[in-house]
Amino acid sequence: MKRRKKYDLKSKHLVAGMSIFCLGLIVLSLSSRFSVAPVREVVSYVVVPFQKGINQVGNWMTSLQSGFADVQELSKENETLQKQVDELTEENSILAQNQEELARLQALYDMDKSYVQYDKVGAEIISKDPGNWYNSFIINKGSDDGIAVDMNVIADGGLVGIVTEVGREWASVRSIIDDSSNVSAMVASTSDICTVVGDLTMMDEGKISFIQLKDDDNKVQAGDKLVTSNVSSKFLEGILIGYIDEVTPDSNNLTHTGYVVPSVDFKHLHEVLVITTLKQQKEAE
Repeated sequence: MKRRKKYDLKSKHLVAGMSIFCLGLIVLSLSSRFSVAPVREVVSYVVVPFQKGINQVGNWMTSLQSGFADVQELSKENETLQKQVDELTEENSILAQNQEELARLQALYDMDKSYVQYDKVGAEIISKDPGNWYNSFIINKGSDDGIAVDMNVIADGGLVGIVTEVGREWASVRSIIDDSSNVSAMVASTSDICTVVGDLTMMDEGKISFIQLKDDDNKVQAGDKLVTSNVSSKFLEGILIGYIDEVTPDSNNLTHTGYVVPSVDFKHLHEVLVITTLKQQKEAE
C-alpha cells in the first residue's frame, strides 16, 4: 500500500508540473515582450528528430504491411498457377495415352485390312502370367463373342499365338514365344518348311528358335520372312511370324537350325485380334 501511494504522488506531481509549464508557455506567447524563437529552436532540436524517427518507423511499417500484402498476393497467384500446371499436366498425360491408344488401334486396323479374308474379333488383354513377356495371357472376350479353342490370335503385324481355353467372357491365349509352343512355319521366299519353337530364355535377346529347316539349295538367309505354313494343323496359312536372324547347318547336313526375330512386340501387348475362322473350317471350305 505504501509503494502504490508513493507512485500515485509522483504521477500527480508530474502532471501538475507539465500543466504549469504549458500554461507558462501560453502566457509567455501572449506577451508581446517575450520572444518564442528560442523556445521554438529548443523544441525543434527535441521534436524534429523525434518526428523524423516516427516517420521512418511509420514508413517501415507501411512498407512491411505492403510486403505482407504482396507475399499473400503472390502466394494466391502461385496456388492458381500450380493448379493450372497440374491440370495441364493431367491433360497432357491423358492426351499422350490417347495418342498411344490411337496408334495401337490404327495398327490393329491396318492388320485387319492385311488379313481381310478372315473374320476377326478385337479384344483387350486383362491379365498375364508373371514375368516380362506375354507368353500366356487372358483376354476379355469369350464364347459369348464367338471365341473358341484353337483360334489364331494376331497383333502388331503378325502372329501372337493361339486360344487354349475359353469361358463365356474370357479366353486364355498361349503365345508363340512360350516354351510349350510349336508352330509349323515356312520361308515365304522358298516355301521351305521348318518348326518355330518357343524359347523364353532367348527372348531376352529378342529371338526365338526354329529347327528342322529343309534347305537343300542353301537359299535361305538372314532377313527372309517366316510365315505359318500350309501344313499346320491349327494355324492358318500365311500369317507373318517374323524374320530370320541366323541360319546354321545341322550336324547331319540335311537340316538347318537358327533364330527368328518375331514381328510382334511380346513385351508391350495391349489389344489383339482373334481370327474367328478355325483351320479345320478353312480346310473344309
